Parts: sequence; structure tokens; C-alpha cells
Amino acid sequence: MSTLDHKIDFAVVLSVTKANPNGDPLNGNRPRQNYDGYGEISDVAIKRKIRNRLQDMGEKIFVQSDDRRTDSYNSLRERAEAHPELAKMLKAKNTSVEEFTKIACKEWIDVRSFGQVFAFKTNSVSIGIRGPVSIHAATSIDPIDIVSIQITKSVNSEPKETRSSDTMGMKHRVDFGLYVFKGSINTQLAEKTGFTNEDAEKIKQALMTLFENDSSSARPEGSMEVHKVYWWKHNSKLGQYSSAKVHRSLKIKSLTEQPRSFEDYEISLEQLDGLQVEVIDGI
Repeated sequence: MSTLDHKIDFAVVLSVTKANPNGDPLNGNRPRQNYDGYGEISDVAIKRKIRNRLQDMGEKIFVQSDDRRTDSYNSLRERAEAHPELAKMLKAKNTSVEEFTKIACKEWIDVRSFGQVFAFKTNSVSIGIRGPVSIHAATSIDPIDIVSIQITKSVNSEPKETRSSDTMGMKHRVDFGLYVFKGSINTQLAEKTGFTNEDAEKIKQALMTLFENDSSSARPEGSMEVHKVYWWKHNSKLGQYSSAKVHRSLKIKSLTEQPRSFEDYEISLEQLDGLQVEVIDGI
């Protein structure tokens, strides 16, 4: 497997229909929204979904969700210390950062993709790894409308003669929103973590199937959909254009005052001389 030898930029267009794409825990779990009313999905939430898809592909993941854990470790420290070489290096005082990075990145695809901080209370060292894959938060093309409904459950959580207050609750959703997020893969950092061309293809596959096996009460099956993935492959390590210019070449505008479907938008691409883009339909 060869280390990534060309810069990559990408963008993903996705829609939300009657779902909560990313609840804000500091705002009653309402869908995230900026001060201008545009919807947001945090980069952390997007990376979580990419990790889950990579895990479904059979890849080793360091930062696993508890509900998708494939081993017996209940914490990141336990997972790191389960690796014999890393366990020794975490306890040593003169650990080689380069050697630690090499071992950790070889073991877990999410570490060599997104990076990771290895800092645990019981260990002597703290090691930070920067990953080549960077992802922006997703933002809606238009301001979103949040619908809130009150719900009830038919049974108390605790024994009680009368109905307790915890039988009442709230659910929030976005009736429709078209979102886009953008990202890049840096070759300089890829060389440091050992991120390969094959890894880049796996990231692309994960983006195409981002919401597979991701359904929940807040996001019913089919309510989140990837429509388009745009994948720009530069012909050099530094890239022919800046990521900002590449990302700006994707233009999305609404065709109606109140868009209610993906078809209510027009998507166009500004051609950048010498830079080819692969346009892929979501699965």
C-alpha cells in the first residue's frame, strides 16, 4: 500500500427529512442551529458516522461507540494499553513520539485518518497525533425550521401510584433541510501517519454510505440521505488550488422560497483548469 501522494478535497451534499440530524445537548437536544438560523451538524458527529462506516467495513477503530464496541474495553486507555508495545511506551518516561505514532497509526485507521490525543491520568506521557483528514461542520443551504412536539410514555420509570413527570417529554425535528459539508486530505500529514491511497478510497466509500446502519428514534431509516459526493484529486502533493477555492467552486442555490426536497435546489460546479472532479451519487 502506497502513502497518499496527491492532495484530495471533497464535499458532501445531504438532506434531512423529518429528523434531528444532530441534537445540541446545551439546548434541550434541539437540532443545532447557528445565530442566523442555519442548521449545523458538528464535525465530531460526522467523524463518528465515518468511524462507524469504516467499522462496518471491517476496519479497526480506536474511538468506538459503546453501543458498537467490538472488544471488551470500556475506555480508550484500556484499548491503548491492550496493545503490548503501546502499553510499555505509555508508562515509559522517554517514549519516542515518532515510534508511538507509527504503531498507533498502523493499528487503527481512525487514528491515521483523523489523529488522536493519547493522554491518560495513569500514564507518564501525553502524545498528540495530527491526522490528514480534516472535515468542516455541515451547514444548511437555507435557514431551517425546527418543529417541537410534546410526547408521553405510558409507564412510569420508577414505582409510583400516580403518573410521574418523567412520562412527559419533547422531541424536535427538522422537516426538511439540505446540508453540505466539506473536507480535505493533506499529503504532508498523510506521510506522518502512513495514510494510504487505499485509505482515501475507504473514506470515500464511507462518505457515500454515511447514514447506513445509523437509524435511531431521532433519525428514522431513510430520513437522512447522501445525495452527492464531490471528490477532487489534485495532481500534486500541495495541490493545484487551495482547498478554499476548490470548495467555493461548488454552488448550491434554492429554486423556490420554501424548498421541500432535493429537487428544489440547483447545483453547479465552477470548472477549475486542470482539476478533475468525480461526482458520485450517494447510496
